[in-house]
Amino acid sequence: MSVARHYMMTAREGMDATLETALRTLADAVRALPGCDGVELLRDIGNERRFVFIERWTSVEAHKAAGPQLDKAVIAPMMAAIDGPPDGCYLDSLTLG
Repeated sequence: MSVARHYMMTAREGMDATLETALRTLADAVRALPGCDGVELLRDIGNERRFVFIERWTSVEAHKAAGPQLDKAVIAPMMAAIDGPPDGCYLDSLTLG
């Protein structure tokens, strides 16, 4: 079973470029973790401060096991640039393609 972990976050006022850079760095770090099948970073066309970060994992367990392996220094710049905690959830894929 493959799952997606979805995070939606909004940059603090004037920090959208900083958040984008932090998320690109985070994506590279997450891709290297065991069980990760890829990462996608999206920006809302209508609101350049809103980002969607989607991780693909072999399982929910793989995602949870990878968390402690992620260098917390990579997460710090993202946390400093977001306006409140990210909204996240696990998703099952219902279609292929």
